[in-house]
Amino acid sequence: MPAQIAPCPAPASPSASPCSLIDLFGRRITYLRLSVTDRCDLRCVYCMAEDMTFLPRNEVLSIEELDRLATAFIRQGVTKLRLTGGEPLVRRGIMDLVASLSRHLASGALKELTLTTNGTQLARHADDLARLGVRRVNVSLDTLDPDTFRRVTRRGSLPVVMDGIRAALAAGLTVKLNVVALADSTPNEVVKLIEFAHRHGMDITFIETMPLGDVGVDRIDQYLPLDRLRALIEQHFSLVDTLDRTGGPARYARVAETGGRIGFITPLSHSFCESCNRIRVSATGVLYTCLGQENAVDLKTCLRTGGEAAMTEAIAEAIRAKPRGHDFVITRGGAPALSRHMSALGG
Repeated sequence: MPAQIAPCPAPASPSASPCSLIDLFGRRITYLRLSVTDRCDLRCVYCMAEDMTFLPRNEVLSIEELDRLATAFIRQGVTKLRLTGGEPLVRRGIMDLVASLSRHLASGALKELTLTTNGTQLARHADDLARLGVRRVNVSLDTLDPDTFRRVTRRGSLPVVMDGIRAALAAGLTVKLNVVALADSTPNEVVKLIEFAHRHGMDITFIETMPLGDVGVDRIDQYLPLDRLRALIEQHFSLVDTLDRTGGPARYARVAETGGRIGFITPLSHSFCESCNRIRVSATGVLYTCLGQENAVDLKTCLRTGGEAAMTEAIAEAIRAKPRGHDFVITRGGAPALSRHMSALGG
């Protein structure tokens, strides 16, 4: 089903005050995931098709527009901003954007500026990210086996990503590993992945694959419910559930043997929609209030023609229309729940 993108509304009164970002279900929206590009230098089997057609560059927001858009959300109460992609560090000018957004950290309006990356460009950017106020990064790492890494990413080099992780840790960044749980590989490596993460002081989070976009394989062959993975983990480790939260959907358990944490993100087996505090904006300036729904609001037009008042009203309308939850289902041979690829919004 194609996205239903609402147009930019007529500008509100110049004297209108910013609206508090609370939806009709009483959820306060404080977390913006901002995609800076749909492009990526990998082609992970759960995220993208092998032959992708990317957006024309003139459809993507400029660095200045991304800054203005993020600032509009921060003024209305967003306190956590995550830059995503695609792969955000392949975006030309990305460090200029980070440098500009860091002013909101200095003012105290923004509590955290972070990003999710595949790690391929992290070695050359880690020091600058730390210097500009980024304190944490999430790195996608689904395997420690070079051959499996090559197969899952369709083109990546595991040593390059490992160099990026080492550079991030050396720069003083807190690193969390994100692992998409895949039925054919994760069970064989889950113990090694946990031991590797905790040996280096990193949290690790396992994520159920989501039915977004045609990736050329049957999703049911990839899908591994995290209940099943947790049972396997508990054959090797003692897990103690915690109330820890890092601003996202992960539920954490601590491993008694290592002292480290494991996160579980379960969009399919155990929905967490009732506590959702997140919204997402694509690199083209389209606001999605739910990863698993297609209704959306065009903010690019507001940016370019409507001014700040129109932007404020558009964001407020979108938050009021935020759905209760997603409709993700994975079935044998079934079409993806949405045609939009994961890379369009960074998950």
